[in-house]
Amino acid sequence: MRVRRIRIRNFRGVKEGELLLDGHTLLVGANSIGKSTICEALDLVLGPERMLRRPVVDEYDFHDSRYLTDDDTGDDPSILIEVVLVDLSARAERRFGGHLRKWNHELNDFADTQPDTIDLADAHPWCLPLLFCGRFNPAEDDFEGGTFFAHPEPVVDDLATETDELGGGRRVFTRDDKRHCGYLYLRPNRTGSRALSFQRGSLLDTIIRLETDTGLELWEKVRKDLAEVDLAAGSSLESTLDGVEDRIARFLSLSATGEDVQVHPSDLTRENIRETLRVFIASNPGSTPVPFNRLSTGSLNLLVFALLTYIAELKGDDSVIFAMEEPEIAIPPHAQRRLVDFVTRRMGQAIVTSHSPYVIERFTPESLLVVSRDPSGKLSGRPIELPTDFKVKRYRENRRQFAEAVLARAVLVVEGATEAALIPVVSDVLDADSSLGYTHLDLAGISVFDAGNDSSVPLYAPLFKSLGKPVYGIHDTPTTPFDEDRVQKTDDFTHYQEIPYAGVEDLLVAEVPAAVKRRFLATVSTREDYPVHCGYLAPGSDDDAVDHLVRKVLIARKGANDGYAPLLVGEARDMTELPASLVAFLTLIDADLAPAAVPTASTDLAGDPSAAASPGESQPTDEPANSNADSSGAVAPSAGGGT
Repeated sequence: MRVRRIRIRNFRGVKEGELLLDGHTLLVGANSIGKSTICEALDLVLGPERMLRRPVVDEYDFHDSRYLTDDDTGDDPSILIEVVLVDLSARAERRFGGHLRKWNHELNDFADTQPDTIDLADAHPWCLPLLFCGRFNPAEDDFEGGTFFAHPEPVVDDLATETDELGGGRRVFTRDDKRHCGYLYLRPNRTGSRALSFQRGSLLDTIIRLETDTGLELWEKVRKDLAEVDLAAGSSLESTLDGVEDRIARFLSLSATGEDVQVHPSDLTRENIRETLRVFIASNPGSTPVPFNRLSTGSLNLLVFALLTYIAELKGDDSVIFAMEEPEIAIPPHAQRRLVDFVTRRMGQAIVTSHSPYVIERFTPESLLVVSRDPSGKLSGRPIELPTDFKVKRYRENRRQFAEAVLARAVLVVEGATEAALIPVVSDVLDADSSLGYTHLDLAGISVFDAGNDSSVPLYAPLFKSLGKPVYGIHDTPTTPFDEDRVQKTDDFTHYQEIPYAGVEDLLVAEVPAAVKRRFLATVSTREDYPVHCGYLAPGSDDDAVDHLVRKVLIARKGANDGYAPLLVGEARDMTELPASLVAFLTLIDADLAPAAVPTASTDLAGDPSAAASPGESQPTDEPANSNADSSGAVAPSAGGGT
């Protein structure tokens, strides 16, 4: 059983939205875009313990916190979440038989919506549509919510009038029904006191229920055992209690059993015992058990995950829908990889959100769903589809870079490791100049992607453009001109530039001032890794000799880790001492990604006041405009704009 489609209306930041999930799914996108909202929406529909929370929803769960019907428009603010489950087991088909519909995988919709549908039983599989409804009930002055079978819809006729009950007359999807679906949800903040407690709905409580059906015998035994514990026996407290008992007996009739005043570790009610009991754990290094909430954050996360896998095993791994939010929190990279591999290998369906490249790289491209939300609250998600001529091997060899690019706001594709190390240093110098108003690449959310060589740079433009990201490309003049296919791919760059040099070393020698190059040679000559075979700058050498030696040293020390190109640029004190070509390209990107200017009340954009952006709001575009002036790669000036 797995989630195929989810539709959301009026839930938190989402006014409306629809997502299609295909097996294991990694949800990626910017912060506050709606990834957590998706997981919470699934929990409202499928989480067996979610309905124990009171109220089930509150004011801030409604879109824009509007939970009252608008008297002027009549708009219904109710929360509606529809989930379609596919790949049902034979047991599930028998259990939910009267509520199933046929699903058309080609249309990604119910098969019976087509007027010419024939022989549905053989052509399409069954699916289970479910619906969560949440609303404010003015009569009760309270919020209410519940999950229902979405099919069949109640028939309203002369004999059966429309009802205003929650769910509109649909049959309730009970907690037992939800347990059959096997939805487990690991939140990033679930390592609080409740997760490993024995409170109702906690992980330990869920395990107890799965192993003992109700836990009736367990809790009755615990209650009786605690009642027999005499905490005062043999201590100074015993005499104190005797004195208390004597004084009480003067005013209150006691039973005269001799044990009328006792001390117990709790109220000895089932609920109070659940609140009081704590798990103690001794972790390595160390041997003394401590309350679980005294462990480190990373250890707590792993503990919660371990309990969730325990629940999954009790339910049957392949039947579990496992949602995880940011499993990387306080967990080292090797543990992140192990955790994700375990879930994707053992669970029926994993739905994960993450900002960690170590997590993202464990998913195949087709498993990634890029989530976006426009200013009106419309949520959407698009899968990553590699271009037809893009080799999967290329993706696998660069999966760490791809993971970082997926998380980025925009991508800058460069031709090699030297450029990938050099560009951020140029950005450092520009950012340090407070007079420029320049935003550093990191702060702007731009990932620098090393394509490996100049001819590979255009290949990545269609891929990153398909993710809805601004994508920029820059490289030196190739030895062999690009073929027509590569030239055509450069059209997918938001901005693209071919610099008029055969290599980055030629660019630096030509455009970095002589004073900077001399400082550079003086600095690197004292380094242990200086290429001594290149020689040293002789006293009184002219600028030509400086250029000759700088080129030799840069070529001898190319690359990302031991490369000298970033060291040369790092000697620059301000923008005037940087390579002009790189400065022009980075400032062009900066202007392109800068938020749109907010006009004043008197400003009329092109004579249309409605064209003004709302305060603090940029004007998004679905497809970034390309600024290529011609096929030669010359870049036209741009005034910039929101993306």
